[in-house]
Amino acid sequence: MSKPALPRDDDEPEHLLQIGVPGFDDVLGGGLTAHRLYLLEGAPGAGKTTVAMQFLLQGAKCGEKVLYVTLSESTRELRGTARSHGWDLSGIEVREMLPAADALEPDEQSTLFHPSEVELGETTLKILADVDLLKPTRVVFDSLSELRLLAGGSLRYRRQILALKQFFAGRQCTVLLLDDMTAVQHDLQVHSIAHGVIRLEQLNSDYGSSRRRLIVTKYRGKEYRGGYHDYKIGRGGLEVFPRLVAAEHTPPLTQTRIPSGLHALDDLLGGGVEKGTSTLFVGAPGTGKSSVAVQFAVAAAQRGECAALFIFDESANTLRTRCEGMGMDLSPYLEAGTIKLRQVDPAELSPGEFVHSIRCAVTEHNAKVVVIDSLNGYLNAMPDERFLIVQLHELLTYLGQCGVATLLIGAQHGLIGMQMQTPVDASYLADSVVLLRYFEDGGEVRQAISVLKKRGGAHERTIRAFSMSSNGIHVGAPLRNFRGILTGVPVPIDVVQVSS
Repeated sequence: MSKPALPRDDDEPEHLLQIGVPGFDDVLGGGLTAHRLYLLEGAPGAGKTTVAMQFLLQGAKCGEKVLYVTLSESTRELRGTARSHGWDLSGIEVREMLPAADALEPDEQSTLFHPSEVELGETTLKILADVDLLKPTRVVFDSLSELRLLAGGSLRYRRQILALKQFFAGRQCTVLLLDDMTAVQHDLQVHSIAHGVIRLEQLNSDYGSSRRRLIVTKYRGKEYRGGYHDYKIGRGGLEVFPRLVAAEHTPPLTQTRIPSGLHALDDLLGGGVEKGTSTLFVGAPGTGKSSVAVQFAVAAAQRGECAALFIFDESANTLRTRCEGMGMDLSPYLEAGTIKLRQVDPAELSPGEFVHSIRCAVTEHNAKVVVIDSLNGYLNAMPDERFLIVQLHELLTYLGQCGVATLLIGAQHGLIGMQMQTPVDASYLADSVVLLRYFEDGGEVRQAISVLKKRGGAHERTIRAFSMSSNGIHVGAPLRNFRGILTGVPVPIDVVQVSS
């Protein structure tokens, strides 16, 4: 009688382990497949040890036995790192595999055998013994550089990693190997062996804080979120900001108009701006672009909806003071939470964190109006200008699918004339474009507003007078007595008729 076949590892249902880092599981498609070996690599200072601690703390939180094997840092150093984040490592077993203090004594130096033949074997035996004794379900090796040096050669090093992989696979253990990438030549031996490979990167710009990002370069049998994802390290550990993919968010949407509260402005816009669309206010500095956008936010707050303002170019106090001077007091709405105001520092905030902040405003606070002031500041927040439009397209598509009215501010270079330029050409991305311009009239600088584009429906083709005072924003009658207003130096119609 034949014996029943033993269940293969392939037949076992895959169980995903949460890694314990906010946003990381989303990048990994839900987490790490249990009972596999993973490689986490990155230059010193990228945050590998912090991720490893969060991975083990998450396991300890779930009642698992976890083990931290350190070949480079002492237990005292690890506990110091944990205290800086406010963590307690009492639930983590730490094993030091550091050379003894007397290893430098001449009598301790071996002359008959190469160090790799002695130290590697001793280190491996100690690790395996601890695993058999503790029976952990999560193990971290920090770091592979020491094992690589002890192995002495590429072949011996690969065999050692393969042996460790087989050893842990038979003990239902998930292993995270850390590599600081200090080898002269980047060795891909572990890449081919590991079930998944994650790389942490730290970018140092010419000005501002360091930018950190990660990428999953390999994950067998699992669909994950590819590309680079920004992350930051603060007290409490890493926080990952997954790259936004607008195609993942496609809820049904019925477009409705959002009025501004100013009848003349709404008439110019054909009734207001539509939910799920983006509107670009473009013009020279001081023409009133930000004020008009804030007017929409105040109108939304008065209806009981939430609006979120992300400002790059001026401080929150300056904005509040300026709006109060025009009769738009933001304080009641800020206190009630119907207007969320965040001042963005381009030198400190990564693009991924900025997008994450907008997503939180939409998902957590149900913001219906989002103001980005300005695209010029958004451009400065990008480490590489080439990808600004791509990220902006994903962001606007996502907000549109969430039914959010997005208001963008674009400041032009120059004040008056036809040669004014916009550093970020997002006019083709926006559903509507509103132009605010200066023009000269009788020795006085006046302002005009017009709608150049609107995908959501019909709009006025007129150019209207525009002004701001202590009584608020005023949109006047169409300027039909002038020709050439967009040039900045218009000519009255009666003068044109006389000259002709």
